[in-house]
Amino acid sequence: MVDGGVTDKGSEDRWDRLLEDLASQPVEEGWVTLDEATKATGLSRSTLRSWYRTGQVPSRMEAGAHGPQRVVPLAALIDRALASPRSRRTLDEARSLRAEVEELRRRVSRLERHLGLS
Repeated sequence: MVDGGVTDKGSEDRWDRLLEDLASQPVEEGWVTLDEATKATGLSRSTLRSWYRTGQVPSRMEAGAHGPQRVVPLAALIDRALASPRSRRTLDEARSLRAEVEELRRRVSRLERHLGLS
């Protein structure tokens, strides 16, 4: 940026090159956004950030719908969570809640069929 809030051409070119590089990266299976990782594992965003910032799990930037976004490999997060008693409890709780929700959905479906609603 230069005085007056005008973008400098060099910065603009670097930004365009970064976006092109991100868009050209191959898509790998198993890499998820931090939001998706939080939903899948029940771990907080701050925990995920701490882990990738300290090198405990890999991460990278990827082109997203609203610009670059950080992605992490879900399997590595799960492995890291299982290595920590506290995170393991969080992961187990998230899994048990997911199983409970699925069981409730099956029960509702059976009730709807029984009542002729579906």
